[in-house]
Amino acid sequence: MLARDDQDSLKRTPLHGLHLSLGGKMVPFAGYDMPVQYPAGVLKEHLQTRSSAGLFDVSHMGQIALRPKSGKVEDAARALERLVPQDIVAIAPGRQRYAQFTNEGGGILDDLMVANFGDHLFLVVNAACKDADEAHLRANLSGDCIIDSLEDRALVALQGPKAESVLAKLCAEAPSMKFMDAGPHKVAGLDCFVSRSGYTGEDGFEISVPAADAERLAKTLLENPDVMPIGLGARDSLRLEAGLCLYGHDIDTDTTPVEAALEWSVQKSRRRGGARAGGFPGAEKILAHFDNGASRRRVGLLAQGRAPVREGALLFATSAGGEPIGKVTSGGFGPSLNAPVAMGYVPTASSALGTQIFAEVRGQRLALTVAAMPFVKNTYKR
Repeated sequence: MLARDDQDSLKRTPLHGLHLSLGGKMVPFAGYDMPVQYPAGVLKEHLQTRSSAGLFDVSHMGQIALRPKSGKVEDAARALERLVPQDIVAIAPGRQRYAQFTNEGGGILDDLMVANFGDHLFLVVNAACKDADEAHLRANLSGDCIIDSLEDRALVALQGPKAESVLAKLCAEAPSMKFMDAGPHKVAGLDCFVSRSGYTGEDGFEISVPAADAERLAKTLLENPDVMPIGLGARDSLRLEAGLCLYGHDIDTDTTPVEAALEWSVQKSRRRGGARAGGFPGAEKILAHFDNGASRRRVGLLAQGRAPVREGALLFATSAGGEPIGKVTSGGFGPSLNAPVAMGYVPTASSALGTQIFAEVRGQRLALTVAAMPFVKNTYKR
């Protein structure tokens, strides 16, 4: 348990008071005092999001605007391409794309979302990395862009099969938005930035709202009987079932996008032979991984028993003896599957679907099978 002084040093999102009033069990996360669950519990919150709609507070994440000094959003996009291996120039106005900041060794400094709002780019970055990300942007892009940290905004995610019908009552444009559409819209009369995205594998929306209006918006959404508040516990089990990486666990500064099985996120224009190939930190190593493959790879793992295999468990090629071949980076029980699920890194030679490997848990070797991800089919509105 944290000492009082430690608890007091934690930051609070604009929805902190609402979390307490809803009975949220608060824990430290990325420097913030955040709800890990509400009285319903992680299992019910997880299944609620899969069957109806769940509301998540993700205000701890960073929101940054990149405003081109030239006034041309393409100039901001070209500048950002100096820091990420994605095709930012091709993001059309009103669209959003997943990207990664990389380092000189090809590792991932952070993963982020980038939206084109017509006259500027809107970035959402991870809470634990947001100060470093902002410094990185200022050090490298200040000549081309004004970097505006939007600390006066909160961020909520409405996720689940009923998210569209819930939000449609408050935002006229919501039903016509497709997966990864993004832009400024009115929600309940408030000036918001809305994207049709999220991190649960479900259809849904992320809504950036002025901090002063966040509680009003959250309460309005929670008045709908189809919506429940959801904590960090269910957020983690949902994204694990969706096969989505958690920064600092499944990807980090020593992991390249190819090792992380994120090749799909690097467009052809930035690969060898593309219109704007390379030119980002670590390009030599990352492009070599595209050419020749990497020696290890992130894979999905399904346990053959009922015991969850947690982060940090060592992986072996055989049921006894031998040296570890890898490690689990995320693992737990998948409520939708009613079975344990995990992700981890193994040698590429052991990454084929159906390969049997073993995880050491409390001195025993448990059998696992390399499995396709996502573990639960996503329901994005394409």
